Amino acid sequence: MRTFRDLFQVAIGGLFARKVRTVLLLLGPMIGVAAIIAAVGLTDSAKGDLKAKVRQLGTNLIVATAASSFGTETPTLPEDAVARAETVRTVEKVSAVVSLSDITVSPYAEAEEQYETIPVPVMAADTSLPNVLEVDLVEGRWLNDFDENEVSRGAVIGLGLAREIEYLPGEPRTIELDGVRYGVIGVLDEVELDPTLDNAVFITFSAADADFLADDVLPTQLYVRSFDGEEEVTADALRTAISLGGSKEVATEIKSEALELAAQSDRQLQLIVVSMGLLAIIVGGIGIANVMSISVIQRSTEIGIRRALGHTRKIIAGQFLLESAAVGLMGGILGVGLGMLAIFVGASIAGWVFTMATWLPLAGIILAIVVSMTAGIYPAWRAARLEPLETLRLG
Repeated sequence: MRTFRDLFQVAIGGLFARKVRTVLLLLGPMIGVAAIIAAVGLTDSAKGDLKAKVRQLGTNLIVATAASSFGTETPTLPEDAVARAETVRTVEKVSAVVSLSDITVSPYAEAEEQYETIPVPVMAADTSLPNVLEVDLVEGRWLNDFDENEVSRGAVIGLGLAREIEYLPGEPRTIELDGVRYGVIGVLDEVELDPTLDNAVFITFSAADADFLADDVLPTQLYVRSFDGEEEVTADALRTAISLGGSKEVATEIKSEALELAAQSDRQLQLIVVSMGLLAIIVGGIGIANVMSISVIQRSTEIGIRRALGHTRKIIAGQFLLESAAVGLMGGILGVGLGMLAIFVGASIAGWVFTMATWLPLAGIILAIVVSMTAGIYPAWRAARLEPLETLRLG
């Protein structure tokens, strides 16, 4: 057995001669590599989906909200808050909304008691809100100047609410707002950057003033689109421009930051699962060391005969190290396959695009081989130290 090829054949033969033991040895590196591959791949797939959403929705949507009420029940912004926001040079477009509180929304009068426990946001909005949100209507139309000027009791509902009340496309439908009947004139598509709007009802300022507000209609929120790359500067400038140093405090939020925070939580989860995968590989390596150490005793007769035939300690140690490397190679390959399957299934269920770094499979296999060979060093050393006469005692 003078060549590496001969030594490799003997090592592989030793593994396949004891199939059950080999399968048990494979489990450690296979499970560990699979966990690492799945954790990194699923997180990358989720991040890729997140990046696609951000590219589609934009990162430049900012919400300015009244932060203090100073004696009033609901915090409000100044009456000319839109005009003040438009003075900021990095602002592209602005829309104002008024959040109306304590309004019961029901699909019809008889269901009002049932829907009292379901909080449905009701907002008065201007005509430019869909343009600022960059969201289309899936049905009907948005509120227009005629609705505002004529105090029309028309309402646009979010897609989530439309599904909740089982609204059918094109259906003549009314909803009850504190017993006041409004006709549904449109359905707003999903707002990825502000999901609370998906279940909201939108009416005109004039209708809100006529039916629900005793005081003047003052905005509670502004939706602002800044120019690309100017989000932070715009958010800071809006606080000053809207308050003008007065008593009304203004809070701003860049809506895409919520998605970025979700990505960070995904990264933390990834680190946890990767750590568990590394732990599984280490435990598997300890198992390999234990099983192969026992194998040295069980195969002592074989080792003694080969030593008597002239095989050196180096050849004996090499055989056991090659067996460890083969276990790592096979376990790594199976682990990569299992991890890729987990990514595919997870991405399919979540609706993500399958994403996996090209370096990840090779890194997983190399890691499995390194851990397995490290675990095989002691058994290989122990096997190499056996003398032919000692094997008779062990055998």
